[in-house]
Amino acid sequence: MEHFKRLLKLAKPYTSKFMLASVCMLIVGAATSSLAFLIKPALDDIFLKKDAATLKWLPLAIIVIYLVKGACTYSQTVIMSFIGLRIVNQLRNRLYEQMQKQSLSFFAQHPTGILMSRITNDVGLIRNAVSDAVTSLMKDTFTLLCLVFVVFYRDWKLALIAMLVFPLTIYPIRKFGEKMRSVATSTQVSMGSLNTILQETISGARIVKAFCMEKYENEKFAAENERLFKFNMKAVSINAISSPMMEFLGGICIGAIIFYGGYNVVQGKSTPGTFFSFMAALLMLYEPIKRLTHSNNTIQNGISASERIFSIIDLTPDIQDRPDALNIPPVRRSIDLENVTFCYEKKPVLKNINLSIKAGEVIAFVGMSGGGKTTLVNLIPRFYDVTGGRVLIDGHDIRDVSLHSLRRQIAMVTQQTILFNDTVRNNIAYGSFDKSEEDVINAAKAANAHHFIMKMPKGYDTNIGELGGKISGGEKQRLAIARAILKDAPILILDEATSSLDTEAEMEVQEALDNLMKGRTTLVIAHRLSTIRNADRIIALVNGEIVEEGDHETLLKKKGEYFRLYNLQFKDEGSDEKDDQLAKDLG
Repeated sequence: MEHFKRLLKLAKPYTSKFMLASVCMLIVGAATSSLAFLIKPALDDIFLKKDAATLKWLPLAIIVIYLVKGACTYSQTVIMSFIGLRIVNQLRNRLYEQMQKQSLSFFAQHPTGILMSRITNDVGLIRNAVSDAVTSLMKDTFTLLCLVFVVFYRDWKLALIAMLVFPLTIYPIRKFGEKMRSVATSTQVSMGSLNTILQETISGARIVKAFCMEKYENEKFAAENERLFKFNMKAVSINAISSPMMEFLGGICIGAIIFYGGYNVVQGKSTPGTFFSFMAALLMLYEPIKRLTHSNNTIQNGISASERIFSIIDLTPDIQDRPDALNIPPVRRSIDLENVTFCYEKKPVLKNINLSIKAGEVIAFVGMSGGGKTTLVNLIPRFYDVTGGRVLIDGHDIRDVSLHSLRRQIAMVTQQTILFNDTVRNNIAYGSFDKSEEDVINAAKAANAHHFIMKMPKGYDTNIGELGGKISGGEKQRLAIARAILKDAPILILDEATSSLDTEAEMEVQEALDNLMKGRTTLVIAHRLSTIRNADRIIALVNGEIVEEGDHETLLKKKGEYFRLYNLQFKDEGSDEKDDQLAKDLG
């Protein structure tokens, strides 16, 4: 119950509202029991004694009771729903904020669909537990206590017979709750897997269709959906059997009471009004008991969901600011990597990297896929922390500086262009919303994007769709470059920014990149070696180690790793063309 207590603590700011709702629930319980209480005067005084005075006030009292009960039921429902929805609102915010604090390794370990399920489905279950189940728990408990009073007041001997059944209900309630909690956990895991499949197939619809994998994806989705169906049916079965079980136990009790109570009426030891008032209260008593059983199942669902949510909320980010973190100014001297090693899941990715990059220098990283190029540049903005060694900016270990001041110095343009389902303007100004309209337009012009933006239906106010789906790959890249230009950061990281473009688009994007690189410390990961001929230095990485470095001509003359990569790059262009290009590069 530790997690459930934490949920209830979130309701602390709403104590006054909670108390008001509690008063309303207490009144509802009292009103329900008073209806059972009034059955005795209705039968004995009106129908048996034919008392006209009772006939005058009793119907009016019943109308007033129902009016008060209805008003209090409405009030407590609205108040408790407000509290529940507000807690859900807080939880979603905290969960989302906590996810934003995590490093890239967190997102690599947690599929998107699972994280989406935490924010949507799990939080919804908590809303049911906090709002609906707690409301039912309190209201039905108050009603139960009031009805127990009526039962004992009317006939304490019959009440004792009825109470003998209550201990028998404890075991099934507990067992149903345990099973429901286990099934709820499995259900949410399956729901997360289903969300992952949805996210992958919707975002990758083009690949699915291109490889004719619709049938395969349909079968995979159907299999997981069937698994979810079975878990849901288990939950339905547990919920469905709880009420008949309670009714059966109640039936045993009612049968015994009718026999004993009827015998007392026949013998003249009790009146029909007393007996039916008792029976009405007793029958009303079992309804809140059944609802409490259902509420327990709902609470177990909520506890299961809260465990998964708090496991993320309580997760300490592996990359965060130290208490005495410094705010460093823009890089002026150099970026230095000293004996840097990095391991991913104990597997070495970078090994003993030593590299010094002067401010304003253009450094290109080349190598076969998996050589560690992207990992190396991802260490600069602390997307990951080094396993060994250190990364320095102007002599400051980046682990000792604030993430905000570090990342404000860095702009990125990657092969996988990330744009948002928003306007052109907001995508360019992302991270720089304080910049003026003129600044946005100038950045777009520098990125060779202004002319195609103005051809759009609403210009800079045009929505570009999810992940920029309404525009071409080259246009996406130029918007990403405009975003980087507008940020005006002194350090620039280009991760294969033109590798997915055709020749014409690459020329326009390369011109925009040239504008972006002016006066900046630039780290380039290049797939097309033709784009890095003018780099100040080229670093060749093999299996996470630097094997050679130098400028384009120097490395070609060495005839080492870079020369090998260069030859592989042009092997499909024909020997004559390759020899001509190589002769040109070698001067």
